[in-house]
Amino acid sequence: MAKPASSRSGKTSSASSPPPAADHNRERPGEPKSYEASKDELLEFYRQMLLIRRFEERAGQLYGLGLIGGFCHLYIGQEAVAVGIQSALTPGADSVITGYRDHGHMLAYGIDPKLIMAELTGREAGISRGKGGSMHMFSVDHKFYGGHGIVGAQVSLGTGLAFGHKYNEDGGVCVAYFGDGAANQGQVYESFNMAALWKLPIIYVIENNQYAMGTSVQRSSAEDHFYRRGESFRIPGLQVDGMDVLAVRGATQEALEWVRAGKGPILLEMKTYRYRGHSMSDPAKYRSRDEVQHVRETSDPIEGVKKALAEAGVAEDEMKAIDAQIRKIVSEAADFAETSPEPAPGELYTDVLVEQY
Repeated sequence: MAKPASSRSGKTSSASSPPPAADHNRERPGEPKSYEASKDELLEFYRQMLLIRRFEERAGQLYGLGLIGGFCHLYIGQEAVAVGIQSALTPGADSVITGYRDHGHMLAYGIDPKLIMAELTGREAGISRGKGGSMHMFSVDHKFYGGHGIVGAQVSLGTGLAFGHKYNEDGGVCVAYFGDGAANQGQVYESFNMAALWKLPIIYVIENNQYAMGTSVQRSSAEDHFYRRGESFRIPGLQVDGMDVLAVRGATQEALEWVRAGKGPILLEMKTYRYRGHSMSDPAKYRSRDEVQHVRETSDPIEGVKKALAEAGVAEDEMKAIDAQIRKIVSEAADFAETSPEPAPGELYTDVLVEQY
């Protein structure tokens, strides 16, 4: 076999090898701008984030009482991500898939809190008829495809959903959420490669809450600027303040414009923070109380919107009235979940293949 010709520099070259791409000429999305919300929109963002916060607080209480079994991963602190992103999506057209920290995403998508709470307590009235529990919720009607307990699995499935949107030419976009821990999974990068090759309509959202299960990103990730993770696949990325719902909404609109223009996938790194442990069974001893309290005092997403509402002329009494209304909704959802019947024993076999072997 003939050897490749040697250049004067001593390096080998092949006549069949294409020249390297001019990477500096690649088109990139513009810098996202903070969304300019009307007073009514700010009130709706406040209501939705407060609903997630109060719902999750009550879910934590029910877990402590033994009414929620298995694992339970709360979304407290990350509310601006789900609300900011999903407020920009088109219901009935765009699809969403996420991991097991999923209650907040379902609430932000407008799914009835009673059905979500009933699912947490394993009741027949639950969104997955009591068989999914906290980690595996699902709603085809809302194009919400889970709730997945396998770390990173939703990224490949979301890529498949995006392929479906493109194949069917339905104009939809898939949003696939995953965390900083899942960002180190191999299947994530297989998915990136396919999505980039086929220019699939998908927004990959990394909810970087700093600690994955319990190890800081600085200790677990060689590249802790996650918005760069798609660069080797020519997927552009944006880093966003995930504690600011207006910044999240603005970046989402920029991402949607990019994807809907047929330019392929885009990656959004949401710098956010969870106040509770990884799950209800996690004492979170890997960080100090002072650190958590500092984030609460300086970056809380709900307090940020309250400040914006006050500047827009909304009275404190009006915000308190919304809080009272939300507490009532959550209380009714909890009562519904506690009093609804459990599934009949025969329901164990519904949607499950049972065969004699």
